[in-house]
Order: sequence, then C-alpha cells, then structure tokens
Amino acid sequence: MDNFDTPSTSRDAALLPDTGEPGFGVYVHWPFCAAKCPYCDFNSHVRHQPVDQERFTAAFLKEMAAVRSMSGPKTVTSIFLGGGTPSLMKPETVSAILDGIARHWHVPDGIEITMEANPSSVEAERFRGYRAAGVNRVSLGVQALNDRDLKFLGRLHDVDDALKAIRLARDIFPRMSFDLIYARPDQTVEEWEKELKEAISYAVDHLSLYQLTIEEGTPFYGLHKAGKLIVPDGEQSALLYEATQEITAREGMPAYEVSNHARPGAESRHNLTYWRYGDYAGIGPGAHGRLTRGPEKLATATERKPEAWLDMVERDGHGILDEERLGFEEQSDELLLMGLRLREGVDLARWQQLSGRDLDPKREEFLLEHKFIERIGNSRLRCTPSGMLILDSVVADLAC
Repeated sequence: MDNFDTPSTSRDAALLPDTGEPGFGVYVHWPFCAAKCPYCDFNSHVRHQPVDQERFTAAFLKEMAAVRSMSGPKTVTSIFLGGGTPSLMKPETVSAILDGIARHWHVPDGIEITMEANPSSVEAERFRGYRAAGVNRVSLGVQALNDRDLKFLGRLHDVDDALKAIRLARDIFPRMSFDLIYARPDQTVEEWEKELKEAISYAVDHLSLYQLTIEEGTPFYGLHKAGKLIVPDGEQSALLYEATQEITAREGMPAYEVSNHARPGAESRHNLTYWRYGDYAGIGPGAHGRLTRGPEKLATATERKPEAWLDMVERDGHGILDEERLGFEEQSDELLLMGLRLREGVDLARWQQLSGRDLDPKREEFLLEHKFIERIGNSRLRCTPSGMLILDSVVADLAC
C-alpha cells in the first residue's frame, strides 16, 4: 500500500482562510465526459467527435456577462469547474474561463479555485497547465480503490491510474480531494473500513464519501428494478455510515457535512457557500444559480443539452430557461435544508429573520428528546449523527 507525504503547510497558507460567511461562488459546468457511468444522473454527455472548445468558451464568456448583469458587482470567494469531466478541457480553455470571471467580478488573490478531474484523463502536462491558469484545488473522481468495483462502477481508470493521479495532484496543487462511493453490492463493513483507511493514508486533506444511490433513468436503475443489482439494505447502510464517521473522526478528518470530511481548514469553501445558503452564479449547460435581488433570491437554471444551450447563448446571450423568485418562506426552507447538512448547523437568527417565526416548540422538543438534533449555544441548531441518518425527515418536521 502506497503512503504519500502530507502536503506542506506553506502551500496551504497561500489560500485565504474561511471567514465563516456564506460568500459568493461561481460555478462553471463542463458537460462532457469520455463515458457515461451507469450510476450517474448528472448532466453529462458523451461526444464521439471533438468538442469545439473555442466555441463553448466564447459562450461561457457571453453567459457570464448576462449573469453579471443580474448579480451586480460581487467579490468572488470561490470558483468551481464541475461536470461532466472538466479535466477534458484544454488548459487554454480553463485559463480563458478564469480570466472571464475576473473581468466580470472581483476575484481576490488566494481564493479557492477547484476543478474536478477523472484519473483516466489526468496528464502531468495538463495538470501543470491548469495550475498555471490559476486552479489551486483539484477534486478527483476516484470512486473505489479496487479494480473489481471500479469496473462495476463503469470507470475508465484502474487503481494504478488513481494512485498516479493522486500523486500528481499532491505534487502540483496546494489542495486536493477525492471521491469514493460506498455501500456497493456485497460490500462488508470490514472491507469498507480497510478501503477507507487506505484512502486516508494517501495524505489527502479532503474526502467526499457518498453512499451508492440508485437514480431513476440510469442503467443501474433498470438493473435494480429487475432484481439484478442488489444494494445494501437500510440496516447495512447505516452500519457502513457509522463506520465511516468513526474512522474519519479518529483519523483527524471528521465530517463537516453529511458526506464530506476534511482536516481542519481544508473544507471545500465553494460547497460551504451552497450549504451556508450563499449566492452563486451558475454558468454553462444545466447549471443552477442563486442570486439575491433585494428581498428576493433569484433561482436560475440553464438549458441542459449542450448544443441547445450553445445555440441559445449565441442567439440570446444566455441559456437560462428558468428564473424563479424565492420569497422569504422559500428561502427559509432552503436555508434549513442546506444548513442542517453541516456540522456547524443553522444560524437560527438568520432562519427566524427569513421565516418570520420561531421553530415549533413541540416539534423541536420531540427531536431534541430523541437526540436527532441539538442546540449549539443559543444561536445555532444542528443534526446529531443519528439525525443525519434521517435528515430529510428532520428537515420536514422543523420546516412545518
């Protein structure tokens, strides 16, 4: 088993510290993948002809201008290049996109700029090009650390590819994370504990650990419905989740969100913007945004199909299909839904200001008595570990 050196604190220190504020993020969606994974319901598309990156870059920049007119002047606290597989972009494409963001909003030095990458599309020269463009954090879609399960999950890389990508990321970027999927068919708690400890040994500072879910419209959904794909039941899934929390906490990477674990100070600042219910601009096919406009928050969503989005942007200046104005009640519900995912919990004063009311004392008392929620002083409320297992029910109870 390989073990990698812990990244130097001098490189980490170049990134601005988390202030605890929601912030303003910019999300750019690159919708293309080399192959579609059988569990994936994200807006990702396979194209067998080369993508016209120059044309898409021009469209990204055009849509940025439209969103900037909606957001007004903002100071960006994080940028996230997601997908799809953004590591299929040329470094020149990434550089042009980041330059465009800096032209439309204020981008201070040292903010977190993350790019998702798949191990199968990682090359040292390309990684160095992304770093030169300004990317300072990479998120790798590793998903499993054994070749059998990588093949089952439809991944194009093997374990050797994954370890090579992790090494390169450690050498080139100040910060990195990788994803793993657990609760796979026939996976035991002992197998997962061993795999998780191995992952932590690779000196990562952030892990995203997701339970395998069967999403409608995916190949896995059809197999599951036909009885050909059996995933762990609720009890086994709970045991796997509890083992995850125990091991990561013991190894100094506690959960700061339901599925995300980090060493102190290495939390994903962009994702914290979502969970703290901050504003963010969504750019690209299928991207979503939240932009505060006076007392309202504007929820935006763009055309999902890449070529249709491209045509819309070139014709209309943007690909936004939906604009929903969220009032105080809708905002308070979203704040609760997002904030209770976090270990730091929800700012009750902010929720009360939006909702115009206090929590229902009977519902809160019930959840407190059953140890599904807990107060953090007088100002915050969070889910307990057992509450996280039934998070949707807790949110539904408190929102009523």
